[in-house]
Amino acid sequence: MDPFARRRLGRTDLELPRLGLGGAALGNIFEVVPEPQVDAMMAAAWDEGIRFYDTSPWYGRGLSEQRMGRNLYSRPRDEVILSTKVGRLFSAPSDVAAFERSARAWENGLRFEHRHDYTYDGIMRAYEDSLLRLGMPRVDILVIHDLDLNNLGSEELIDHHMAELAGGGMKALAELKAAGLIKAVGAGVNQMGTIPRYLAQFDLDFFLVALPYTLAEQPVLDTEFPMCEDRGVGVIIGGVFASGILATGPRPGARYNYAIATDAQLERVGRMQAICERHGVPLAAAALQFTLHHPIVTSVIPGGLHPDHVRQNVETMRYEIPKDLWAELKSEGLLRSDAPTP
Repeated sequence: MDPFARRRLGRTDLELPRLGLGGAALGNIFEVVPEPQVDAMMAAAWDEGIRFYDTSPWYGRGLSEQRMGRNLYSRPRDEVILSTKVGRLFSAPSDVAAFERSARAWENGLRFEHRHDYTYDGIMRAYEDSLLRLGMPRVDILVIHDLDLNNLGSEELIDHHMAELAGGGMKALAELKAAGLIKAVGAGVNQMGTIPRYLAQFDLDFFLVALPYTLAEQPVLDTEFPMCEDRGVGVIIGGVFASGILATGPRPGARYNYAIATDAQLERVGRMQAICERHGVPLAAAALQFTLHHPIVTSVIPGGLHPDHVRQNVETMRYEIPKDLWAELKSEGLLRSDAPTP
């Protein structure tokens, strides 16, 4: 599979390469990545041909955007496709020491506290703040970020922020798009039920799906992806390795959907890996390529901690995968029978 063949994103005019680079690791999501290693990884990504980059103000509380922008601002802007996210605003804490004692997310990120804001003014300020952190005059894609139960903690807060979006936030995004300042508007998805909630209220170009569609699980095939397909809404896959286990294999301490994998999850992924090995295919290659066989999926954007990670992603995208591998995964009950495959 050609990692850089392009496909149109939903109904937009924006064409994306199959393979991009996600920026969560640049915010030190699981471990601290030293600055020289960040720069080496970004240089390797560019040299390998990666031109689509996704980040967020939330990753490291601004650190990922700073690092990504530092490595991209001097590149030819017409070659870069850049995505970031909106929904949080950052400010300096009044008591830095107290903030550091209480911080639970991104413990090695920048020292800024945040609040969720999906209003017209909040979206506009988030957009401008991101441009400054990135050091870039524009971005191509904006994603409404983390408007779900895991991040907000209550249905009441979800309803409140959805009302903010309906009352002005979507107007801000529409104005940015109409002015040519962005080319596509999407929403991030970590949980089932998020896609229908958005589609009931808003006209979006795509969803950035982080967990519910990977080689490990495909629950969105029941109703959520068909809803997108009916409306011409595209999909970008964020968590293509299910937080790591589909890249590393079922080793002790492997992460599955952000948490340490259970014994049952390790056993199931181990069975998948054994099938891949019988066909001479790395598990990571099957994971990267699988989601791209769905007609509404445009791109996958795995992250990385090291230059070798991005090189491996490009290499594994080019593996020839026999049809028999997909058939065996389905026959063994490890992949849904209705999952699109060659």
